[in-house]
Order: sequence, then structure tokens, then C-alpha cells
Amino acid sequence: MPRRSRLGLIAAALVSIGLSAGAASGDPAEFLSAFRWTGEDARLGGLSAIDLSPDGSRFVVLSDRGAMAEGRFLRDGEGAITGIEVPPLTLLEDGDGAPLRPGRSDSEGIARAPDGTIYISFEGAARVLAYDRIGGPARSLPRPEAFRRMQANSALEALAIDNRGRLFTLPERSGAEDRPFPVHVFDGRAWSQPFSIPRDGPFLPVGADFGPDGRLYLLERDFHGLGGFANRVRAFTLGPDGPLDVEVVLQTRLGSRDNLEGIAVWRDDRGRIRLTMVSDDNFRFFLRQQVVEYVLPVDGRPVGG
Repeated sequence: MPRRSRLGLIAAALVSIGLSAGAASGDPAEFLSAFRWTGEDARLGGLSAIDLSPDGSRFVVLSDRGAMAEGRFLRDGEGAITGIEVPPLTLLEDGDGAPLRPGRSDSEGIARAPDGTIYISFEGAARVLAYDRIGGPARSLPRPEAFRRMQANSALEALAIDNRGRLFTLPERSGAEDRPFPVHVFDGRAWSQPFSIPRDGPFLPVGADFGPDGRLYLLERDFHGLGGFANRVRAFTLGPDGPLDVEVVLQTRLGSRDNLEGIAVWRDDRGRIRLTMVSDDNFRFFLRQQVVEYVLPVDGRPVGG
């Protein structure tokens, strides 16, 4: 995320910690749970993205300091997270098997293909790398000229893969408040920029995933200094020329959540679409590192919270 003043982040954290951890009044989606994620692993922090297995039991989590790990959620009878089993995070490697260098390790988005390949997008030097396994060397995808022109520290925050194996990514900032976010698509051979997603208010995209209903779910964030963070999830049906419709399925009250940055969308055993999100604590003691979950009803339409 873009660097903010230390004072502003402290104030935002104090405000958000002081508010209820429950669902914000007026949230369209239904709050399920928020699990505080702590541990002794020195690399655990700055969580920027998460990918889940179809049943929501296993995950791959990504740090914005170039590290990831695979683990398992423990859940109660209602499906709420009660614990996490995960080994220490492993540093991402370059193509030669060495840890990514400073300035090139700002990993922000994650998408896992059905064959197990893990794709990672980066915000600093905008690019996407592919990993056949955690702890293995990277393979570089082509880097189009558009990636080289993206704003520093505001590039490829969000990454998602559809059921055809195509990668979708977009920058955190479009360059102007009246300019839509360009969506870049990789078809396995080359990148294209076939459509854009309209901006709506001050929210900026930080995570994305395709849900089991085929829609693209975009996690967005707005930072209000002393007021803390507001979060929103918009769902898009994509046609050949881009979004055909848009639905706001979640919008949190200002300060009710921390810095949500990663999202995974799946269907639980009750047939509900579930939004699982991770918050980035920026390795600061005054921010919470959490896994937050909301659910949509069986028909996918939003409900009052």
C-alpha cells in the first residue's frame, strides 16, 4: 500500500480498534467472523493476498515482503475460523533460486491455477511471476510496456484467474479520479488490455478473485486518516467487452475493519458464497492482522447486516 504518515496510521488503528468487531450497520453482506492471526514467525505480517481451496479449508497466504506459505483453517460447527495451522512463511525466489532483491519483493496479489501453479503480482516493479511450488524458483511472465509505466508503489495489487486459466490484474491507481482502472489479461501467451473497470468514489482496488458463480469480486479500500479504513467489495459479470453489470455486495462502515487487502471467494457447505479476506498490519503493533469472513445467501443476492 502507499506509505502513509505514521501519525495517521496510529490514529486510524486506534479508532478502528476502539470500534466493534462485529458487522458494520448497513453492510449488504452478512458478517460471519473475524479471527486475529498471531504467531512467532518473524515473517508473519503484511498479509496482502490469500487463495483458498474450493472447500475453504486450505489456503496459500502472501506477505507484501516477498514471502508465502500454505496452511489449513480450523473451523467450528458453524464454519467460523477457530485456529490456523501454518508453517513459517518461505521467501519468494527469483529465476535463479535466490531470494527476491529489495525493491523487487513487494508481492501483492496471488492466484492459483487448477494445476497448482501459483501466480504472484508485484506492486513495485510491476510484473507477474509463476511458481510451480512454494520454495521453488520463479518463472517470469512477459512484461508489457504498460506495466513499466505504472505509478510507483501503486501497481499490480490485485490478481485473479478465471475458469479458462486467464489471469486478470489491474493497478491500485488509474492516474485520475475520473479515469477507470485498466484491466490486463494474460491468455497464456501475451497480455492484452481489453476493458476497464469504472471508478466509483474514492475506493482503490487491492484484491480480486473469481467466485464460484463466475463473477469477478473486487476488494477495494479507502483510507480516511483519523477515521481509519473503509472497505468495499464489488461483483462484476464480465462479457466479451467487459463488465455487464456491477453489484456492491459489501461495504463496511468507516473504521469497523482494518486494512483489508486480500480476498478469496468460495461456496461453503450450506451453498452460500463466502468472502474470506485478510488484513495487512504493515508489521505495526497498532494494526490488527485478521482473517475476516462474510457470507452471501444461497442465491448470491446481498442481505442486510
